Formats: sequence, structure tokens, C-alpha cells
Amino acid sequence: MGMTMTQKILAKHAGKKECAPGDLIEASLDVLLGNDITTPPAIDIFERSAFGEVFDKEKIVLVPDHFAPNKDIKSAQQCQKMREFAKKQKITHYYEQGQEGMGVEHVILPENGLVKPGDCIIGADSHTCTYGALGAFSTGVGSTDLACAMASGSTWFRVPDAISVVLHGEAGPYVTGKDVILYLIGKIGVDGALYRSLEFSGEGVAKLSMADRLTICNMAIECGAKNGIFPVDAITIEYLNERVPGGYQAAPEWILPDEDAVYEKTIEIDLSSVRPMVAFPHLPSNTHEVGTFGKIQVDQVVIGSCTNGRIEDMRRAAAVLKGRKVAEGMRAIVLPGSQRVYKQALKEGLLEVFVDAGCVVSAPTCGPCLGGHMGVLAKGEKCVSTTNRNFVGRMGHKESEVYLAGVEVAAATAVLGYIGSPEELN
Repeated sequence: MGMTMTQKILAKHAGKKECAPGDLIEASLDVLLGNDITTPPAIDIFERSAFGEVFDKEKIVLVPDHFAPNKDIKSAQQCQKMREFAKKQKITHYYEQGQEGMGVEHVILPENGLVKPGDCIIGADSHTCTYGALGAFSTGVGSTDLACAMASGSTWFRVPDAISVVLHGEAGPYVTGKDVILYLIGKIGVDGALYRSLEFSGEGVAKLSMADRLTICNMAIECGAKNGIFPVDAITIEYLNERVPGGYQAAPEWILPDEDAVYEKTIEIDLSSVRPMVAFPHLPSNTHEVGTFGKIQVDQVVIGSCTNGRIEDMRRAAAVLKGRKVAEGMRAIVLPGSQRVYKQALKEGLLEVFVDAGCVVSAPTCGPCLGGHMGVLAKGEKCVSTTNRNFVGRMGHKESEVYLAGVEVAAATAVLGYIGSPEELN
């Protein structure tokens, strides 16, 4: 029986010629990721278990990004614990606030060239599935799994079934990867790919930028998927060649799916039929096309996060906001996803555009995405956000509401004062 991309990667890292859905395997790991929420409990487990030293100081990446810059004493202590562990263990890839290469974890790992096609990656964060955009198997785990893997360099998986998502055509104006994944989640539901691998293919893939693909894989978990993964093509290689130390010229042929790979089902999407989407409270699957609902007044707009905090997102937002002003009574917060993105946005004059429009420009942080800081919502407030979740109380008070959208819809909403399209500004 043929294997999918995910099954091939898992088989390779388990030292097997093949594996099938449902198999329990132990796989070696190329990258292990932790942040300031999930790493401290993992450190406690690691030290209580007397594991001693980590298996490989080069393969562990620690990023204080959720409640950092620290919002209170507890968050400062969390970061301190991770910082001291990294120093004690001589972790190569520990990223301190403000240093070069720092930012939101799922922005900086690809940006810093730490992810390669065919890699097997875990992270103690559910959106670790982001890295499938680069042809890697990557998935989220708990803090206990992270602790044990830091000691052993491996972890166990149940090999997932796979769903084939075939993309055709080319997206229209103002339609991005965010709209494509919201469309898919709306189509299949928040458990429509439960513990499945979402494997993307089709000629439409070549029409998606790497930023689009990273966004799509980032939100694969929002329909229950174990991981999302794209094939490696010329766009992937170009992206990697600019970021991987020493360059990256070719991807291993073995990660391509077999012609007779078995998929549980196939979903076909015509990208030209996808419109700008908004996910209403309180699920990412509660999707509606922009323009099919009445005016919904909002109090706040957030542009950024591991989903949409890349330089391409900053450029899209600035293109909408340039020469315009944020609506009276509206709060608009822009969070570049990394120091590198921040610096490039500064160089291109994008930050000036945001400030002139009346936005608050924040340091690279997860911040408001999880109701952490720098944009928490009060009772009854509504927010349009380019983040990835809109559950009850996700960004603050349990009676607040979060609407998920792409960058250009979010930027247009900041100007209009209600959820709308950039087309309404023309």
C-alpha cells in the first residue's frame, strides 16, 4: 500500500520501510519547541525525573513569546525558569526578547531556517502544525511529552489517516491563505479532520505564497487535524534557500506521496470561488462571506500573531490603511510577528503608515491572541482579529466576542468601524 507524505516522514523517523494508519510508532525528532507557558511545566517534569542533560542542545528551541514582554510577576518567573534552564543546558536556540531572530515562535522557526522538508517536529503548542507548509511533519504535544522528548530525542505517535485537499485555480483580490483555511474549516467543521493529516496538492498550490501556506497549516488544528502538509516546490526551495544557513537547494524525493497513497477522502477547492471570509463567534467553523451579513460594529482590531504576523501581512495591512484613519472609537493593534518583521516594516515605512492611521504598534508577542495582554477585551466588546481562535473568552471577558478574518478585511474594518471589505473603501 502506498504512503502519504506524513506517513513517509513518520516511517523514515521510526526506522521503518512503511507504516499505516493506526500503527503505533516511536519516531526520532529533528526539532522540539517550547514556549513560556508550556516549557516551565516540562522543566519541572524533566528535573523531577532526574533526566540530567537534554539529548541534543542544537535541536531544542525555546521561545518566550506568550506573556512576554512579561505582563506580571508570574509571567516573569515563568520566563526566568525557562531562561535559566536554557543557560544550564546550553540550549543553542533560546531566543530572548529583543534579540535578533526573536519573535512569535511559529513565525521565527521558519524565518530562522530551523525547519526543513522531511523533518519530524513536535512543539508544546497546538499551532506547531504550521511547519507543514515547508514539507515537514509537525504537530503539537503536551508538556509531559516535551519533557520526555527533551531527554530521549524521540516520542510516540499513532500514524494518522489522511484527507487529500486538492486546490485548483487562483484566488481573487483580497483572498489569502486565511480565507482558504476558514473556507475549509467552515466546510468540514471543527472536528472534520480529527486526528487526520490534511495533505494539500493540486495546481492551485503554486498560486499560494509561502505566507499563505504557513497560515493554512497553522490553522489545520482548528478542524481537528493532527497536521497539515504541503508538497515541496520551487516556492518552498526559494524560501528555504534564503533562510537555511548555507542555503538549501533541493528537497528529498522520498517525501512526495506515492501514486497509490490511500486517503480517507478527497476535498476539492476552486480557489477562484473562495471569497474573503469571517469566522463568527465562537468557533472557527462559524464562517460567513464578507458582504453576506449586516453591519457589525466592533471595538477593536488586532493584526498579527503566528497566523498573520509576517512581513507579507504587514504589507497587506499597510496597503489598506495608507492615507486612511482608524474609525473614531476604534482600537487597532498591530503586532509584527518577529524582530526581523518589525525591522523590515520599519525600513519600508509600514510602521509609519500604521501610526499615521491611528494604530498601536506592539512588540512581537502573542499577547492578545490568547487574552494575555496588550489588547484584552472587556465585557460585551467585539474584536476582529487575524489570530486563529475565537472561543468563548479567548481574548478576554467570557462575554466578549472575537471574529476571525484575513489581514485586509481586518484593516478595512479598522477604518470602517464595522466588519467590511477593502472594496468598500474605494
